[in-house]
Amino acid sequence: MHFRELNEGQLLALAISSEEEDGHIYRDFAQRLRADYPATADLFVRMADEESGHRHRLIELYRSKFGEHIPLIRRQDVRGFTIRRPSWLAATVRPEKAREEAALMEVEAQRFYEAAAQQAGDAAVRQLLGDLANEEQKHEQAAESVNAEQAASGQIDEERETARRHFVLRFVQPGLAGLMDGSVSTLAPLFAAAFATGHTGETFKVGLAASVGAGISMGFAEALSDDGRLSGRGGPILRGIVCGLMTTIGGIGHTLPYLIGNFRVATSAAIVVVAFELVAISWIRWRYMDTPFLSAAFQVIVGGLLVFLAGWAIGVG
Repeated sequence: MHFRELNEGQLLALAISSEEEDGHIYRDFAQRLRADYPATADLFVRMADEESGHRHRLIELYRSKFGEHIPLIRRQDVRGFTIRRPSWLAATVRPEKAREEAALMEVEAQRFYEAAAQQAGDAAVRQLLGDLANEEQKHEQAAESVNAEQAASGQIDEERETARRHFVLRFVQPGLAGLMDGSVSTLAPLFAAAFATGHTGETFKVGLAASVGAGISMGFAEALSDDGRLSGRGGPILRGIVCGLMTTIGGIGHTLPYLIGNFRVATSAAIVVVAFELVAISWIRWRYMDTPFLSAAFQVIVGGLLVFLAGWAIGVG
């Protein structure tokens, strides 16, 4: 059935089920955010309570007009109506993403009530739907004012710092470990093969094999090292994937130049890529790991240089 074909009782039934679904989504957000972002969780609990109040008013009007039985009419049963994405599908939710989705939900609810009010003929039904459209708009404004109060009290800053720490623990650290291992550990076999054979095609195969092998090894090692429950480092599978991919990328970067047919040009390009990788790793350690840049650069660049020299010495020896 299309939205414009609904009668007043069906419009109220749809509004009741929609308010219940939105309330569940807000409570899901609150539950997922409670441990790390209590201020935002409180915001969603208040929003869920508002949706519950709307639902009770809709039910009272429906009973007075159409009786005790309320048919189950859901969003997915009506063409031309917005369908919510199930909130339980996401393993994690960021507070800013949850706020953005809630703001969109409020806008959609306001538009629904405005359209339903225009479609209703009964004065009482029309008035309630119009009132709820105005309240959905105020609801969005109230959420923004709560955010402003939280920002003024420092709660939002605390949550942003918590989000930053989680990002570092779950993505930056395993990714950086993989990038360092892939960039440094593959230098020796790559350049040993390069200087031993003087052949770009063979060198590329060695570098590709070393990169992929290191990525698989590091991915499994990271995934099996910690389940993330106590450390807060997130799911082991995701960390393993991040670490494995970054390890492979770290090795592939200075392997790709050996697709060039000229050995001197390919080797020169590979050395330039290596220099860029080591500087990038140093910057990431300084930016996210609170390591002094010069100290990070010294550790990474000196280590990379020693591995490169080892590969060169083995290759020409």
